[in-house]
Amino acid sequence: MSESSARRSFRSAVVPAAGLGTRFLPTTKTVPKELLPVVDTPGIELVAEEAAQAGAERLLIVTSPGKDAVAAHFAPQPALEEMLKERGKDALLAKVRRAPDLLEVATVTQHEPKGLGHAVGCVADVLDDDEEAVAVLLPDDLVLPTGVLTRMAQVRDQHGGTVLCAFDIPGPEISAYGVFDVADTADADVKRVHGMVEKPPADEAPSTYAAAGRYLLDRAIFDALGRITPGAGGELQLTDAVALLIEEGHPVHVVVHRGGRHDLGNPGGYVRAFVDFALQHPDYGDDLRSWLAARLEG
Repeated sequence: MSESSARRSFRSAVVPAAGLGTRFLPTTKTVPKELLPVVDTPGIELVAEEAAQAGAERLLIVTSPGKDAVAAHFAPQPALEEMLKERGKDALLAKVRRAPDLLEVATVTQHEPKGLGHAVGCVADVLDDDEEAVAVLLPDDLVLPTGVLTRMAQVRDQHGGTVLCAFDIPGPEISAYGVFDVADTADADVKRVHGMVEKPPADEAPSTYAAAGRYLLDRAIFDALGRITPGAGGELQLTDAVALLIEEGHPVHVVVHRGGRHDLGNPGGYVRAFVDFALQHPDYGDDLRSWLAARLEG
């Protein structure tokens, strides 16, 4: 399917970034978690790049009061750019310009932490009338290699409705995830979803397919979010709204992603992502690999 076809599936990509980043305190007293660098690039820029590659034209960052720095990262910096240009630092200039050039960026404020469903619902009024679907990318999740959102757009074009991303996680680890109850389709990596169970015991899981942080949501999700009740902690759960759509016959599919992922939402996962990306970096990879080998031997 062509890129232009993928672009017709959605134009706006939502990145929920209103959290306090408590697991990274005290750093996140002043630096938003989404701006912590994966080598030299903030995680949210990597996610924005993924959205742009899949056809998004606009990034809607859901922020909380006091987190203006997240959106500011995507604003041009004329003085800095001019200084780098005058000094002939073309490579650095390209890095500085990359985020502002990816796509249009707007912010929506979530004034109270009422869950992912509430955060997604905050963007309903800023979508254009003709936008029939919206992508949601959780900034804590790096899904590798990139490209799953493009595949999800293709599946939506074929089947309609809502499309989610899943990983195949056999074994006891499945109990840490939301798990899909699915039926096969003609494509081995596309499943029709009949339900979802949150963190089931491994021997009671309906499948080995676990939810990941990528969603392509039909606009019907906003009506569903308005009809569900808050769950634990008074939060609106996005999965509850999806479950309601399934009950009402709305088509929901998952694309099984056969790659990997990094969880930037906790220090341990962040360190793994940093090391993984650094090992692939042309300037740092070889030295880091040698150092790690010597360090582990010691």
